[in-house]
Amino acid sequence: MQSTLFTAVLMPLALAVAMLGMGLSLVAEDFQRITRYPKAVAVGTVCQLVVLPLIGVLVALLVPMQPSIAVGLVVLALCPGGPSSNLLTYLARGDVALSVTLTAVSSIVTVLTIPLFTNLAMQHFLGSQAAISLPIGSTMLQIFLITLLPTVIGMVIRRRFPRMARRLEQHMSRLAVGLLALIIALLLAREGTKLPGFLTQVGTAVLMLNLLAMLAGFCAGRLFRLPPAQRICLAIEVGLQNGTLAIAITAGLLRSPEMAVPAAVYSLLMYVTGFAAIVYGRRSAA
Repeated sequence: MQSTLFTAVLMPLALAVAMLGMGLSLVAEDFQRITRYPKAVAVGTVCQLVVLPLIGVLVALLVPMQPSIAVGLVVLALCPGGPSSNLLTYLARGDVALSVTLTAVSSIVTVLTIPLFTNLAMQHFLGSQAAISLPIGSTMLQIFLITLLPTVIGMVIRRRFPRMARRLEQHMSRLAVGLLALIIALLLAREGTKLPGFLTQVGTAVLMLNLLAMLAGFCAGRLFRLPPAQRICLAIEVGLQNGTLAIAITAGLLRSPEMAVPAAVYSLLMYVTGFAAIVYGRRSAA
């Protein structure tokens, strides 16, 4: 498979399919929950947009790794929660309505924040080596086209054709998982000779990012005295990021497979910690 086909078609397609599937599960009332749960939405949004990127930068500074890997880790921390976080919140008996709302809000806001802070991360970690840049205007447009637009299309289908939307949602989820698995396999195959060194660096860093983010979300919910179901939701929503979007930005827009390695490893690891969150949530609910 040619690199251009991989970066220009496959990754955006996988992300668009995943976001279309999420849109098929959303209705306009989901956004009205912001006024119903103002404190929970505010706490979760601040954790996702401020606390999580700070954790990503801290981990990138503390764990020895190549500069390009560090940038990839920060990009991952800048991404919003993905459709998987909604499913895992449901399985963990967390507040699904809050999870959907936080995913929707963060997906909108990060269209603006990802290009800006990715450039700052590249300047810090790559410095004079940074021969690549991420144009803010065009990047915002591309993120909009592969994330928000499919979500809106899915919502329109859900509103106009609810029965068809319910059938399509299941197929979109399976297709998105299959495409993501193919993307990760291709990334790991292309970087096969460097994989052992990458895993040594990335494994520790990705695990730290994941666990610290989940802990931050849970503790923030506890600090602000949110109900247990909302604490579980915040732990999952803050701790599990949209790895597909991170791969699309790093390997696609930035054309750097090395930067995409943290997101590829993370996309596999998050289901392990996600399963632990499910076990904890179901025991707490019981």
